[in-house]
Amino acid sequence: MNLITSKPIGRAVIRVLQGDLTLSETDAIVNAANSYLKHGGGVAAAIVRRGGRVIQDESDAAGFVPEGQVYVTSGGALSAKYVIHAVGPRGGDPLGDQKLESAVRESLQAAEERGLGSIAFPAISSGIFGFPKDRCAQILVCTVLQYLEGHPQGPVVQADFVLFDDETIRCFRDALTSSQ
Repeated sequence: MNLITSKPIGRAVIRVLQGDLTLSETDAIVNAANSYLKHGGGVAAAIVRRGGRVIQDESDAAGFVPEGQVYVTSGGALSAKYVIHAVGPRGGDPLGDQKLESAVRESLQAAEERGLGSIAFPAISSGIFGFPKDRCAQILVCTVLQYLEGHPQGPVVQADFVLFDDETIRCFRDALTSSQ
């Protein structure tokens, strides 16, 4: 992993990293999932390839997960103990901002409920779902920042954004450095 930038938030830290989300050594990683939790492409497929079929098998038990909500499975063979499957919106959805914010907030709540100290996010919905990368970065960074500020004694003390392409990294770096 290559550290791009970081920002302390009380006793916590938010980091933007370039690398492979599936190699994150955090307690949980977040999967950019579809509502049926079928992990056939993008980040989801990479997670199942590295973590094993058990992640898809556990996901199949969920049934349908609405946009803006999450479902948690084990991490299988990943370093992460858990995968938090966050269902984000598609680009153009008039309620997309609220659904994306909800997916991020629910991911953090799921981590907190399990007493986890660290979590790693991809750029939820900004790939095949077509959500604008710059807007995605703003929403994810602001939501994580507000959550950590509002839960200063919570177990989550590290929130990473693990990204791989230059455009997405730039969007998240800019969102984090300009955040208040």
